[in-house]
Amino acid sequence: MQTLLVIHSHTRWLILLVALVAIVKFTLGWLRGGAFKGMDRGLASGFSGLMDLQATLGLIFLIWTGLSGVGFPMLRIEHATTMIVAAVLAHLPARWKNASDTVRFRNTLFCIVGSLVLVFMGVVRLRGGWTW
Repeated sequence: MQTLLVIHSHTRWLILLVALVAIVKFTLGWLRGGAFKGMDRGLASGFSGLMDLQATLGLIFLIWTGLSGVGFPMLRIEHATTMIVAAVLAHLPARWKNASDTVRFRNTLFCIVGSLVLVFMGVVRLRGGWTW
């Protein structure tokens, strides 16, 4: 089970890397009025897919360790809830697939930044936070 926790802990850095690239790309696209192309869709999909993977790993870890004796303390439930909301927010850009490119860049940027804020709050809530 420790291996799952390590994978879950390290995946957050991959999410952060993809998010930073996406933030730069979407900010430039929004400000310069670029076209929302395949790479942009790939970045948005990659971010939401990584968030899904992270949420799935986290839920497996939560349930497995919770049932094997650790229990379900409120801070773990709060962490899981915050992260699920962050993952849902990461999927919202799909709602604007028919919008103009400027709107897509802006809304996707705000969704990614909002997801990152929620992730930050959720990780800080845990014992050890960002140091684990």
